[in-house]
Amino acid sequence: MASLSRPRNGRVIAGVCAAIAQRFGVSPFLVRAAFLASLLLPGPQILIYVAGWVLIPDEKF
Repeated sequence: MASLSRPRNGRVIAGVCAAIAQRFGVSPFLVRAAFLASLLLPGPQILIYVAGWVLIPDEKF
């Protein structure tokens, strides 16, 4: 399994969904779709995404 890091290629906004997809071996499209669907529910989804942006490191060269 890959380590959790935001990839340099394949980012849409900050690469958080792509990092999660890469870590668990699923399609980035599925993770992005799940995140967008979760926005229909009340909760701190945006804050969690921003926290991921800050806490998940960039992929090293």
